[in-house]
Amino acid sequence: MKAVLIDKFVPDVSQLKLSSVPSPIPSASKPIRVRITHASLTHVDNLYAQGLHQNNQRHVKPPFILGTEFAGYVVSAPSSSSFRPGTKVFGGSLGAYAEEICIDEANLRKPPSRWTCKEACAMGSSGAISWGALVSVGKLKAGEWVCVLGAAGGLGVVACQIALALGANVVAVVGGEKKAQVMKRLGVNAVVRYDDPDWEKRVMEATGGEGVDVVYDSVGAVLSSIKCCAYRGRVIIVGFAARGGQVEEVKMNRILLKGITVVGYRFGEHGRRFPDETQAIWREFMNLVETKGIKPIVYDREYIGLEAIGAGLKDQASRKSWGRAVMTVTEEEEVKTTIHKDSGTTISRL
Repeated sequence: MKAVLIDKFVPDVSQLKLSSVPSPIPSASKPIRVRITHASLTHVDNLYAQGLHQNNQRHVKPPFILGTEFAGYVVSAPSSSSFRPGTKVFGGSLGAYAEEICIDEANLRKPPSRWTCKEACAMGSSGAISWGALVSVGKLKAGEWVCVLGAAGGLGVVACQIALALGANVVAVVGGEKKAQVMKRLGVNAVVRYDDPDWEKRVMEATGGEGVDVVYDSVGAVLSSIKCCAYRGRVIIVGFAARGGQVEEVKMNRILLKGITVVGYRFGEHGRRFPDETQAIWREFMNLVETKGIKPIVYDREYIGLEAIGAGLKDQASRKSWGRAVMTVTEEEEVKTTIHKDSGTTISRL
């Protein structure tokens, strides 16, 4: 099968190329085989390709297949599995930039029937990450103010929807007019632009001068987050997408003076250490999807075929995209035509 194989780290993602690799074989630890239709283009994948992520020092070392989030259809599964062949699924696992993947059941989910594979892929783990950050860690309540930094990104667009669904007031901070329009369509209470030199003041003004109760920070602007907080505010750090590898230093007296709580939330590590909690987070988020209509936001540029990986990750790194950029690996209809509707939804010709 075709895949984006990292046999050595690359200094520039435009150098990524396709390789021919053996198709995955189901195992006891990864018994479910999936034909991938779509894969997300994420900041983590950019870092993994270049060897710049902390996991590259541990369990993500060459050779490995790049890609962390995907959607597609189950090809085969054990008889004990709740995922039958032909089931539409989305999931998260290293190896998503390939035509097929084998995965364990805990990291695979069924999307709502109204979502296409592309939409399910765009949602990915963003919803569970944002629910865990805002609710499990941030204790966000109805009526509170939350500031979402990087609001138009793959994580931010879902975080804004979750906060609104919970009855919170949302200030969305974004990096351009197109992204501002995306936020306005989602119904946030206020939109602030990073290119305003006084953007932290604009956040404060949106709350009547008091500041926000919670900051959801996926870009790595901790000092700005503290400035935007009300007294005893909570800052939840979920990533450093805008730091270029340079993590800021913050004088601790700023935390003391406002009584701020600053918490880091690593969804992947949390899941490895506390799998039961993570499964509960997933259930709560998917329930919110059904009851409050949380929806995937898909960037409107098309990336067709695994060959588009270089251009896709370049666009992601330059912050051109809003919502989640998604690459089409195999057209969904092409995979669906291989499903025999009259024979137990068994997939053939894969």
